Amino acid sequence: MVERRQSRASRLTAILHALMVVTIIIYPLAVWLGLKSWGIGILAPVLVGVFVLRLLTFRGKISQLTALGRIVAIAGVIFASESWLLHETQMLLYYPVAVNGLLLLLFGYSLISPPPIVERLARLSQPDLPPQAVKYTRRVTQVWCAFFIINGAIALYTCLKGDIALWTLYNGGISYLLMGLLMGIEWTVRKTLQRG
Repeated sequence: MVERRQSRASRLTAILHALMVVTIIIYPLAVWLGLKSWGIGILAPVLVGVFVLRLLTFRGKISQLTALGRIVAIAGVIFASESWLLHETQMLLYYPVAVNGLLLLLFGYSLISPPPIVERLARLSQPDLPPQAVKYTRRVTQVWCAFFIINGAIALYTCLKGDIALWTLYNGGISYLLMGLLMGIEWTVRKTLQRG
């Protein structure tokens, strides 16, 4: 009986975790649809709840990612709470800008306080990185910093423009495509270097 309850609780936890991850990933689309369907009075408290759950349950592969995940969740709680209290949708739009800024801080700080974050992640699967791989991970970390600067600037532009359709298109679509393209290019370059 106790095992059955624990199994049910762990399944419920896994389902909640999956729903939170999906909600965070589709945040721009969720905001756009939520504002059209429910309005800020329902959407904002739902988002506050999602971000609070994310704050309480987030675990990263390394301590810096766990801290970042929690800080990002706190930012989400703040933006959603402000929107709810002020009945102002504009604050919800700044979440992607905050995420890019926080990622830039994490990746940038790791460059001045080595090892870089990409090296730390690489060492999870390959603890003994050769010197050329360490140099490569530093370069990849720098490339991601440039990406977060550009992506964050465009996300900020979409907020300031005030066009929810443009904001949703960029932050919920184009931004992810660019991120996927960068990951694909990096993977191809890495595999090519490993063969050479």
